Amino acid sequence: MGINQGYVHREQVGIEGFGCTLLAHLAARHPLASQDLWRARILDGQVRLDEAPAVPEAPLRLGQWITWARPPWIEPEVPLATAVLYEDEDLLAVAKPSGLPTLPGGGEFLEHTLLALVRRRAPEASPMHRLGRGTSGLVLFARTTAARKPLQAVFQERQTRKVYRTLCQGHPTGDAFEVTAPIGEVPYGPLGSLHAATPGGRPSLSRVTVLERREKASLLEVEILTGRPHQIRIHLAYAGHPLAGDPLYGPGGIPMPGTCAVPGDPGYLLHAHRLELSHPRSGAWLTLTCQPPPALRPT
Repeated sequence: MGINQGYVHREQVGIEGFGCTLLAHLAARHPLASQDLWRARILDGQVRLDEAPAVPEAPLRLGQWITWARPPWIEPEVPLATAVLYEDEDLLAVAKPSGLPTLPGGGEFLEHTLLALVRRRAPEASPMHRLGRGTSGLVLFARTTAARKPLQAVFQERQTRKVYRTLCQGHPTGDAFEVTAPIGEVPYGPLGSLHAATPGGRPSLSRVTVLERREKASLLEVEILTGRPHQIRIHLAYAGHPLAGDPLYGPGGIPMPGTCAVPGDPGYLLHAHRLELSHPRSGAWLTLTCQPPPALRPT
């Protein structure tokens, strides 16, 4: 395991922090650290308010800046092998291995992320979409700051087509079908809430094609026409065919009874196979692909 360089965190006090004490605000916003630990950090001078030392009971005002330096820490081991699939002056498409987070998060990952690896090659790069930690495949970056806005417009105006490969439990009755279950946040004990199928959720659409039926599973191609969190996992579970090995989502597109899994837990096979889009500079239709792992190829 490697030790990273640590991280200086900065956040500005908004309406939710106005009138709270510094200690109460930090403990509520960042509950992975206990209130006692936050108190110790503040008293040790690690936390600053508008660049000045502070006390735990300091009342917060709108617009103030809170900063603290997190010392270097050991990040979990993850696969760090990536490959460039396409590159021009605007775009950079790379292959993400399963197990590698796309972005920093969870209090664990900072440099062991796809973003950190890509920025060694293109320091201004920004991801235009993200894959779950357990999902492999193609991730597209705007290579420069100037390319980010026009590329964001391509995604927002749905001038893209995203196609995935996965392995689901059982055998769907039809060779092609759509899933339209709305997706939104539902209560979930281990995290407080998470995304799942729910009548009050946002409209969502997945188009599914069966490529191959195996003994106890089916190889599928899934096109997502909306980009909800964990959409493919939720929609296939909702349709009665959860992803093979998924520790979280079961029939109905909700967490399985008794599970304590979180969305980043591995076990399933899901791969971003193809991304088609209108090039933000030339307007030409571009098709990018990432070879699926052997288990997600027809036999």
